[in-house]
Amino acid sequence: MDARETTEAFIASAEAHSAHNYHPLPVVVATADGAWMTDVEGRRFLDMLAGYSALNFGHGNRRLIEAAKAQMDRVTLTSRAFHHDRFADFCRELAALCGMEMVLPMNTGAEAVETAVKTARKWGYRVKGVPAEMAKIVVAGNNFHGRTTTVISFSTDPEARADFGPYTPGFEIVPYGDLTALRAAVTENTVAVLLEPIQGEAGVLVPPAGYLPAVRELTRERNVLFVADEIQSGLGRTGRTFACEHEGVVPDMYVLGKALGGGVVPVSAVVSSTEVLGVFRPGEHGSTFGGNPLACAVALEVIAMLRSGEYQERADRLGERLHRALGLLKDSGHVTAVRGRGLWAGVDIAPAYGTGREISERLMERGVLVKDTHGVTVRIAPPLVIGEEDLDWGLAQLRAVLGA
Repeated sequence: MDARETTEAFIASAEAHSAHNYHPLPVVVATADGAWMTDVEGRRFLDMLAGYSALNFGHGNRRLIEAAKAQMDRVTLTSRAFHHDRFADFCRELAALCGMEMVLPMNTGAEAVETAVKTARKWGYRVKGVPAEMAKIVVAGNNFHGRTTTVISFSTDPEARADFGPYTPGFEIVPYGDLTALRAAVTENTVAVLLEPIQGEAGVLVPPAGYLPAVRELTRERNVLFVADEIQSGLGRTGRTFACEHEGVVPDMYVLGKALGGGVVPVSAVVSSTEVLGVFRPGEHGSTFGGNPLACAVALEVIAMLRSGEYQERADRLGERLHRALGLLKDSGHVTAVRGRGLWAGVDIAPAYGTGREISERLMERGVLVKDTHGVTVRIAPPLVIGEEDLDWGLAQLRAVLGA
């Protein structure tokens, strides 16, 4: 069996034995290091997606791997039935990184969003005084906050919603970036406004300048929690620790995930004030794996790395390089729009040059891995550790497939 047959065999076996809930590019990764991955045929690929920002610090980051190995030799799981010696440090350090007071750890991003929804509702009933069962949360159209039943109940993506009803009530959807619509949607029973500071899955959509500060002002005026889903946008991706920082905004609650686990283990968290997270009592919410020793050890190292500011600076500096190069493609007409901040971009391909999927497949053939969304858009989000020459090479391959 030659190498190509090996790839086809892996893919055929996956197709036969797994649910078809993804449409991955036809590459089978075997090893990875830094910003590069190698497939079962020995071909090297530049990773320009970074696990949807879960791999901000690159594949196999030695600091994170060593932190994980050291913890694995000690204890990996206790459940929250007992205390363990990494938990307090993790909560304290993450709260400090966020400028908050308390942390509620979970595992996946979707769990963290579910936790944020439950937190906001309980705060609304216990602190704000909203009548029972009347709490409302305002969200934005084209959002992506996860795949659970409650989360898809406030999605506007037909693929995410179809055939999964009945849906969870209690959400009001308004256009992203439309302050007038948001203001009209907030009532005395509104407990939270839940937004992505930059909408990732929608194509890396940046809201209009001044929108986030206005949301912060409105929510403060109306005694409503401003919940920022920074699962993709946070932890260095945009050139700041949090995307909200670009406009000087501090929300009432951060929802974090992806890069918090360093690409090693799933780690997520809701971070807020004592007033907000203090509404929980024992038994009302939890997770067997949430805040486990291994997760805390890895996340503590992530937090220490972010405290240095090195990764935020790299994302900012290399992001300028990225957007400058993509701007030239827009000027030449090969792409119709470029959006994003830092090392994060959504690139709309001009129809004459192919769909987002087609461009992604052509890039794969040239050794670059990206992913399409919504037909025309290609998302670019390399690990923050990518080198300048590698970034330039990857962008050169994009120019090549577009004939620019």
